[in-house]
Amino acid sequence: MERNKLKIWTWITADFKRDVDSYKIEFKKYAENGIDALLINTHTNCDLLKRLTPLAIDLGLEVHSWIWTMNRANDSIAFKNPSWYAVNRLGESCFDKRPYVEYYQWLCPTQNDSRNHILGLIESLSLVKGVSSIHLDYIRYSDIYLPIGLQPKYNVIQKKEMPVYDYCYCDTCVREFEIIYNKNPKTMKLPDLDIEWKNFRLNKIKAIVDDAYDLVHKNNKKLSAAVFPYPEMAGQMVRQRWDKWNIDFILPMLYHDFYDEDIDWITSCTKQSLLDIKNKGQELHPGIFVGKLSSNELSQILDNLGKTGAEGLSIFSGKGIKEEHFDILRSYKGLIQK
Repeated sequence: MERNKLKIWTWITADFKRDVDSYKIEFKKYAENGIDALLINTHTNCDLLKRLTPLAIDLGLEVHSWIWTMNRANDSIAFKNPSWYAVNRLGESCFDKRPYVEYYQWLCPTQNDSRNHILGLIESLSLVKGVSSIHLDYIRYSDIYLPIGLQPKYNVIQKKEMPVYDYCYCDTCVREFEIIYNKNPKTMKLPDLDIEWKNFRLNKIKAIVDDAYDLVHKNNKKLSAAVFPYPEMAGQMVRQRWDKWNIDFILPMLYHDFYDEDIDWITSCTKQSLLDIKNKGQELHPGIFVGKLSSNELSQILDNLGKTGAEGLSIFSGKGIKEEHFDILRSYKGLIQK
């Protein structure tokens, strides 16, 4: 890859029922059309990851193991432990009362058992030979605010923090906070304005990331994460101040259509994010939602990001990349169609 060319990533989800040959065909297409790295979701199945990783590496592709971190949809172990789940300000648990969609099954980042379960999954993935990084997704709380472009889809109007979307008020979180600060978030008149309560939860996510960083580095792997557009916005929307984390690669999800923005917003968010992590030795690889992008828009995004100092571009998702997009990526990388 040329020095002045962005590294191109894409997210894909593995299917247990597929045979090896079908993956070889898919991975070959990525490799021949400008993709450099795969973020593979195997639903934390290490055996499947071990099977797919060498197939991708043989074609010159990097493999990054993509894990749904705090949102553990269909986690059979977590399901056996209802107390692990995050609780909102109304006292409703994600175990049986899920916000927005059924697959929002958020665990509490404070409880030792739930956080150790998550860290155990991360460590097991980091032991797989050939994997370049463990990629944390949903490394946050549930959405306090949905992106403005998505609110009509879920029939909500969010102008302030609403108790039903405000997590985590489980007994463990409340008790630990009360011991430290001598006040109870359940009895606060305006808990959304209490900076100590807000920072308490921001730091609980940071603690999991920082512990994961140490775990994967011990196994000679890197740590990456999909995050909200830039730190200040992420902190407000999902309690995710990723500029404070120990992490190697950051993939902000700049899905402009979700925010009713045009593609220039992708560039402005990237510039802001680069300022936020300046001199921290971290790489920024902005993410885009390819589904509604024309080939001309993708070409413009590549040109714009190449001037910002970002190291790469991440595309969600592999199955959404059309032939017209591959044409642009191949041309961008100077590849000849085979």
